[in-house]
Amino acid sequence: MPTDIIRENKPNVFCLHYKECDPKKCTAIKLKRFNLLKIINKIKGNLRNSVILNPSASKEISINDRKLILKYGLIVIDCSWNKLPNLWNSNFLHDRKLPPLIAANPTNYGVWEKLSSAEALAAALFITKFKTYADLILSKFSWGIQFKNLNNF
Repeated sequence: MPTDIIRENKPNVFCLHYKECDPKKCTAIKLKRFNLLKIINKIKGNLRNSVILNPSASKEISINDRKLILKYGLIVIDCSWNKLPNLWNSNFLHDRKLPPLIAANPTNYGVWEKLSSAEALAAALFITKFKTYADLILSKFSWGIQFKNLNNF
């Protein structure tokens, strides 16, 4: 692991995975294989204090969320987008949306706000100044640099 990650403090990154996608194309599963995130099946305990990426959140992620991510982690939810409204009955403390971004993944290339889990995590990490870790995540995908360039990270 690059020493820059140690210096900037490595965030704990999680994916609440609903197993609704093709495992061969799933960016979260690929990141798990590289030990870059942990797959979880519930948000419980201290994870309830994590920053949870939610496109329906009222508050946008910002540098102010960095301390929360360091202490509790960052969670992306990998599920069908039409199921998202039903997932947010729990009203988590720190759910955040991303600013409008353009996808670079092969499935949704050029589409606004249709990011893969890897893209969503990388964007949140860039915004919260975990640049080295965001770059490491994107480096695992042939289109990763394109996502960074399209969105001026």
